[in-house]
Amino acid sequence: MHKRLWTLIERGFQPERLNHYETLFTIGNGYLGTRGSFEENDQPQGIAGTLIHGIYDHAAGMLVPELVNAPNWLPIHITVDGTPFTLVNDRPDNLRPVNGALLGYERALHLDRGVLNRDILFRAASGSVVRINFERFASLSDIHIMAQRVRVIAVDGSPTITVRFGLDADSTNTGVNHWHPTFTSATQEGVIGFERMTGQLNYRVGIAATVTDPRAAIEGRDGLHPALVVSATLAPETSVTFDKLTAIYTNRDVANPLETATAVVVAAAQQGYDALLALHESEWARYWDTSDIVIEGDDECQFATRFTQYHLLIAAPRHDENVSIGAKTLSGLGYKGHVFWDTELFALPPLLLSHPNMARNLLLYRYHRLAGARQKAHENGFAGAMFPWESTDTGIETTPKWSDPQPDGSLIRIWTGDSEQHIATDIAYAVWQFWRWTGDNNFMTRYGAEILLDTAVFWGSRVEAKNGRYEISQQIGPDEYHENIDNSVFTNRMVMWHLEKALVLLDWLQRHAKADYKRLVEALKITPERLENWRDIIARMFIPFDSEKQLHIQFPGFFDMEYIPVPNYQPRTTSVQAILGHTRSIQTQVIKQADVVMLMALLGDELTSDEQIKRNNWDTYFPRTDHGSSLSPAIHAWVAAGLGLIETAYDQFYHAAHIDLQDNKGNVRDGMHAAACGGVYQALIFGFCGLHINADGDIAVAPKLPEHWRSVSFSVIYRGEKRSFTVRNPR
Repeated sequence: MHKRLWTLIERGFQPERLNHYETLFTIGNGYLGTRGSFEENDQPQGIAGTLIHGIYDHAAGMLVPELVNAPNWLPIHITVDGTPFTLVNDRPDNLRPVNGALLGYERALHLDRGVLNRDILFRAASGSVVRINFERFASLSDIHIMAQRVRVIAVDGSPTITVRFGLDADSTNTGVNHWHPTFTSATQEGVIGFERMTGQLNYRVGIAATVTDPRAAIEGRDGLHPALVVSATLAPETSVTFDKLTAIYTNRDVANPLETATAVVVAAAQQGYDALLALHESEWARYWDTSDIVIEGDDECQFATRFTQYHLLIAAPRHDENVSIGAKTLSGLGYKGHVFWDTELFALPPLLLSHPNMARNLLLYRYHRLAGARQKAHENGFAGAMFPWESTDTGIETTPKWSDPQPDGSLIRIWTGDSEQHIATDIAYAVWQFWRWTGDNNFMTRYGAEILLDTAVFWGSRVEAKNGRYEISQQIGPDEYHENIDNSVFTNRMVMWHLEKALVLLDWLQRHAKADYKRLVEALKITPERLENWRDIIARMFIPFDSEKQLHIQFPGFFDMEYIPVPNYQPRTTSVQAILGHTRSIQTQVIKQADVVMLMALLGDELTSDEQIKRNNWDTYFPRTDHGSSLSPAIHAWVAAGLGLIETAYDQFYHAAHIDLQDNKGNVRDGMHAAACGGVYQALIFGFCGLHINADGDIAVAPKLPEHWRSVSFSVIYRGEKRSFTVRNPR
């Protein structure tokens, strides 16, 4: 195994990229994610953060709820002969921290085993030189255990080392405090801990920590910053190692989070750091057994692919069917931790093919929130289930109505929560794909069918009979630059697909699960009249199409808008919309992201088997696309590969795979782009490798690899069986 193809390395401290690296170096285990903040927590511009799935709060004065920044379990403060180790500098060349000197720095995230290391060479004011190694991981074996190891080596001199292992209960969301002012402290011999409660929904978070060193003394036991302190004097060229273990629970997990965390951390200390690490690494090996994709001939994209899959894996809930993956995973506070269509159409497919149990959890999150979807439908005057564009713990609509103030002080109305209704079908599409790939009839009869059918009921009440056909007005398709348009071809065609599949599903239920058929038909009021209406909608749905030019029209009137030659706006470091301004851009043909092209990716030959129409669509819409969203390049790579446009496909794939590594959108400080990570996998597997389910119900590949790739090897789980493929480049 080539470690360099599994390891993200930062050589030399780069304070100007501090927030970017905090996101990239996030560790997690599907229960929580902890940003790559420093143990000493002394960077004023740093964004320390631990986000726990499902812990939301709606603070006073905020428009919508957000994930809460949990108490910080990382703090470790070291002094060497009385000199505090710190990276806060008193010289602009970043070589000399206050009262000491930073002589060397390297940080490495080991993707293959989910371990983060940082190595420091530090000279104290006394002249003693030490090497400090920090190591941390969030256990994949026991998701409530976090582990840290500190090793200090005396390189020159005989230093006295004092280490303060702390917990920080005073965490905020960039200044917004979500915690109730009171808290509970609890300590016992060798253990510190406390419990905090959120201000709105009274979520409780309990955290306890211990140091596996009998010399550790407790300080600040009743405050917000308790600590365990250890001191040691080192002989020249000797070392000392300390292990800090932390347990975190919430009242979503257990009735008494602090009590449980305390008991668990004591038991973990008896196991010991090395045993915990071995179990953790064993679980990571199981993860990668079905998640890894091996690309021969492109080391750069090989590493980038593993990096994107790592971040999906640490965000995916393993044991919880009441949480989902937010647009920024658990690596940052961007989009406030809300769940979008990013989950079902981008993040879920890689998990469906590699870890279907985790994909199932994501779909059950939606199932358990059908009440919120039905509430939204009712409030808007519709039947059935109308899923929110942005979702949190409750499943009700949490999209803000207005943007934050713009540079000129103005606010922009946000219409996605009102009009981006295609998410109902996006979720149904994910349910259908889960059934196709897993063959899990039990899931479909108990859960999936209700989602797919009740969202179909919604569409039956939402479409409008006009001009002898069915239309859908006031929509926002994937191209969010064009708001409240009528007859989005993406939305209309996907609704048609949705109703077609609802009828197929009902027929299957009637033949194979009669009791479930009867239960669902009665509960969802799927009457013969409603079924006839669905068939009529399918037959007469308006699908905008130019018969003369043989291409799908994104929406009627699109080509009447101002044409902007998007390819001419290169090189650029921002979106074309930002260059043109919001008011002008929405009146142009500039497209934010894959829209008709997204439709081509999802439906394939169901949309059209005519290769000329496919190429016409591509030639029309690709040059008009801004890629203003991180979701766009990977979908274009997928479709371009299928069309045989391999050079273009590779360019788009490379862009998608490096969106976060290279901070192509300039906002990685706010968290990873979950959809881009999932899109990379789909571009590789469905695009370049051509994986598909054939007419015989088996899976096959139809590879179209970039010229410099020798081969791609991967495994998928198809209907409970692991299937492995290697596709080779014939060139």
